[in-house]
Amino acid sequence: MPIRIANGLPAMETLKNERIFVMEEDRASTQDIRPIKIIILNLMPNKVATETQLLRSLSNSPIQVDIDLMMTASYTPTHTNEEHLLKYYETFEDVKDRYYDGMIITGAPVEQMPFEEVKYWDELVKIMEWSKTHVYSTLHICWGAQAGLYYHYGVPKYDVPEKVFGIFEHSMTYSKPVKLFRGFDDVFYVPHSRHTEIHREDIAACKELRILSESEECGVYAVSDLHGRQIFITGHSEYDADTLDGEYKRDLAKGLPIKMPVNYYKNDDPEQGPVLRWRSSATLLYTNWLNYYVYQETPFDLSLIATDKKNRDRADLTGN
Repeated sequence: MPIRIANGLPAMETLKNERIFVMEEDRASTQDIRPIKIIILNLMPNKVATETQLLRSLSNSPIQVDIDLMMTASYTPTHTNEEHLLKYYETFEDVKDRYYDGMIITGAPVEQMPFEEVKYWDELVKIMEWSKTHVYSTLHICWGAQAGLYYHYGVPKYDVPEKVFGIFEHSMTYSKPVKLFRGFDDVFYVPHSRHTEIHREDIAACKELRILSESEECGVYAVSDLHGRQIFITGHSEYDADTLDGEYKRDLAKGLPIKMPVNYYKNDDPEQGPVLRWRSSATLLYTNWLNYYVYQETPFDLSLIATDKKNRDRADLTGN
């Protein structure tokens, strides 16, 4: 089934060319079903690229998915056309009275700043607090994961001596089967691009959190609360094949100290291009989140999210 997006969104043509089923609002409005409602808080500078990546990752849902796009009002991005923002994006004030099955909070290029010094931190805090009563399950990505862990659980982030940059092997950590990783191989690959990290011991010290997946090379990857209402992903499974290539060449052109992304180029040769080895696991990650943590659990009447205790009172987040 398709994902439903605003009429004319630029990602439409890209996804259609990839044979991904997307549906504009006009056609979707004629279908008599209850779609999944997802809101994406896009904090990345290039909004269009991030939209396309996330829509591609969400495209294999078995039912219709309605997408709303949100940006911060306290900081206006400079890398995205203003007309695009005005046409397709809303702010918190526009959506605060709505309820959503799921929410995605993206990463942002502010990871080396203290959280409280980020221009839109106060607004983000307001949105994360709102999500507790207006969103059933929230998926936090990269800096969004660090911000969520810090706000909800007081987990700090730490600078790393050298940028975590490349494609790294990961495996499941939690002792019981976890719905988020159903269908995954024992070892799978994830792109990372970050200057900071969270520490395992800080997560382990919080009884409300579980570490689901880690990498021997780059640490904790996936963390969740006990009920799947808050999920934190430190990598970028949604990245395109050439995203890290663009970042690498950009930093080289600026004369910044950057090493070649690990395990990324064929034969470690940029001239031979990247090897895409994470698309299948990325698709599974988002499909599992939509199915097991959103579609299977959200009340039909979304306004009941604020009072519903069904998922909050569960003992754990396994497939049982």
